[in-house]
Amino acid sequence: MRSDEIFLNRLKISFKNAPISDVRNETIARMNIFKGSIGEGARVAVTVGSRGISNIAVITKAVCDALKSYGARPFIIPAMGSHGGATSEGQKAILSEYGITEETIGAPVISSMEVHRIGTLPGDENLPLYMDKNAFEADAVFVVNRVKAHTDYHGENESGIAKMLSIGLGKHEQALVTHEYLVSGLRILIPRIARAITATGKIMGALAIVEDGYDQTSILRAVMPEEILSADAELLKVSKSMMPSLPFSDIQLLAVDWIGKNISGSGMDTNIIGRIGIRGEIDALPKINTICVFDLTPESHGNASGIGLADLVPQRLVDKADWKATYENSFTSRFLCRGAIPITLPTDREVIDMALFVCGHATPETLRMVRIRDTLHIDEIYASDLLLEEIRGNSDVEITERGIPLKFNPDGSIQKLPRM
Repeated sequence: MRSDEIFLNRLKISFKNAPISDVRNETIARMNIFKGSIGEGARVAVTVGSRGISNIAVITKAVCDALKSYGARPFIIPAMGSHGGATSEGQKAILSEYGITEETIGAPVISSMEVHRIGTLPGDENLPLYMDKNAFEADAVFVVNRVKAHTDYHGENESGIAKMLSIGLGKHEQALVTHEYLVSGLRILIPRIARAITATGKIMGALAIVEDGYDQTSILRAVMPEEILSADAELLKVSKSMMPSLPFSDIQLLAVDWIGKNISGSGMDTNIIGRIGIRGEIDALPKINTICVFDLTPESHGNASGIGLADLVPQRLVDKADWKATYENSFTSRFLCRGAIPITLPTDREVIDMALFVCGHATPETLRMVRIRDTLHIDEIYASDLLLEEIRGNSDVEITERGIPLKFNPDGSIQKLPRM
């Protein structure tokens, strides 16, 4: 079987749809619980991370406007570990692409990789605690982050406020020392570090964001310092209940148009593809035999972290990668498999043809193939005929078009699905 024999069906999948209608006003209303908790003229560092959070510029501006109305002087800091090539310029550039600049927010963006060593983790004198130097020198720190499932591990606190307090606020230095303990350490250490950072008294509070199945802002919750870990754990359960997933448990071939750091910290969300890419960690569903990836998002600035989750890629993707930035992520996390270069072929067409070859005796009638734009947008996907049997009677899945061929350009590149 070859690529010109593939015909897929467009499917529309319904997920939890619960967007906030007015994100700015909702943010300002939630911020009211902090009124009076900060002194006149106080400098407040507001954290912003490197993930593609919906409405992050609107939310950040509303947080800063609220703080200014209380008499504070907010400024933005990138709260990222090794992202942006682990450089202050790279991290500031990421925020700029999200629409977060001094001009748009009305507050300075102060980016630095310098950290202040606070001390050591209580109960573990070998693990130092760090905080962004500008944040530490401020009068207070206000944390803004989305709460969602982590791509490396599962625990009570995963990717949310606790993670930003630890690895994000501690910058590259904290990321390095925390990742020394690998996955099991992250599961245990992130809440412990977050608790210790909160105990410094520098954290005035947090705004937790939860998105629905369409990545729309669904919940905004203001959290006082003493509630951070419990609220983070509670909202994680809510987030997971709304998280989208592919409607199939067994896929021979998954074709992914785009990977990137703006899509997931792991390039592709491991919670969607079921492939963890960490030695010793057990993969989850769906079971996927072969994954092809075609391209890297411009927003990734060449950081191809997660490319190692794929089996086959075209030369174009490899050529786009900034391997220094990619390897910095891999070395920091210690998850080297995710930064490894998969089998590379000259064109997308050759990638698909080889993927079909390794699927064995696949025919148009037996092929179990899915194509997606990226792992962040799976409300519309493409699936082969045999997989349609699995969604029969599933009211959340609608077949909107049948018999769509793969289309290639004269140079062998696939005609990609539109970016969302």
